[in-house]
Amino acid sequence: MKKLLLASTLLFTAMLQAQMQLPTSDYAAIEKQVIEWRHDIHQNPELSNREFKTAAKIAAHLKSLGLEVETNVAKTGVVGLLKGDLAGKVVALRADIDALPVTERNDLPFKSTVKGTFMGEEVGAVSYTHL
Repeated sequence: MKKLLLASTLLFTAMLQAQMQLPTSDYAAIEKQVIEWRHDIHQNPELSNREFKTAAKIAAHLKSLGLEVETNVAKTGVVGLLKGDLAGKVVALRADIDALPVTERNDLPFKSTVKGTFMGEEVGAVSYTHL
């Protein structure tokens, strides 16, 4: 019995370690895309209830992942649903995509191209779409 318990524990531990090892080759491609998205959203900010291009970009990406997508939620909101086979609790992730009417004062290469508008929340939106 002790040998069976030990073998089961070792097998379970090995399985967990195998699941935790993600392919590092995928990181570079995802990282590049995340940075491109962040810079694009930052350079092209849209004020609240005017985030039409940002919402369309997010909706298209979520659809490409096979998620059920609802658009025009509260005018410019996007909801992506990933449904499992089991009933139970639901996890919700939320990110703001609206910019602020603020002049950006920096010399970054991805500085806002819209005069008097600054997007400082793009990290959340980009992160959630690339989980």
